[in-house]
Amino acid sequence: MDVNAAGQLALQLMMGVSLAACAGLRAWLPLLCVGLLARFSHIPLNENFAFLTSTPLLTILGVATVIEILGDKIIAVDQFLDTIGTFARPIAGALVAASLINPQDPTWATVLGVVLGGGTALTVHTAKALTRLQSTAAAPVHGGTVNLGMSLGEDFLSLGGIGLAVWIPLIAFALAALFLVLCVYLIRIAIHHGKRVMKALGIG
Repeated sequence: MDVNAAGQLALQLMMGVSLAACAGLRAWLPLLCVGLLARFSHIPLNENFAFLTSTPLLTILGVATVIEILGDKIIAVDQFLDTIGTFARPIAGALVAASLINPQDPTWATVLGVVLGGGTALTVHTAKALTRLQSTAAAPVHGGTVNLGMSLGEDFLSLGGIGLAVWIPLIAFALAALFLVLCVYLIRIAIHHGKRVMKALGIG
C-alpha cells in the first residue's frame, strides 16, 4: 500500500468511526446522510454498499429517522427505542463505517466496519441508554424535562458529528475519541451505581 492509499484509508477509518459514534445516538440518521451524500457524489462509497443510495432504502431510512427523533422525545417511548437500539445501533454503526472503507481487500471493509464501527456505536449507545435510564427513574421529580433536554442534545451531537465527520474527519475523530472515553466513564459510573443500589436492597 503506497503513502496516498494509506492516507486515504486513514481518513476513511476516521470518518467511519466518527459516524459510527453518531449512530450510537441516532441509528438511522448517519446512514441516511451517507446514502444521500453518496447518491449525489459528495462522498465516495464502497461499491459493495451502493444499495445505501437506492431510493427505496433512503425513503425507509428517512421515515425511520423521523420516527426515532420524535419518539425519543417521549418518555417511556425513548426507553423502548433504546431497547431496540441495543441491536440496531451497532448494526447501523458497522454498516456506515464499512460503507466508507475501501481497502484493497474488500473483506477488510466488513471486518473493520464490524469491529470499529459496531464497537463504537455499541459503546456510545450503552452509555446513552444507561444515562437515560437513570434520568427516567427520576422522572417524577423533573417531569420528563431532563429526558427531553438530553434527547435534543443528542440530536445536536449527532447532526454536528455527521457534518464534522464528512468535511473535517480529523477533528471529528479526535472529538469522537474523547466522547468514547466519556462514554466508558459514564458506563462505569452507571454500573457502580447499580451495584450500590442492589447492595442497599440486599441483592447480590
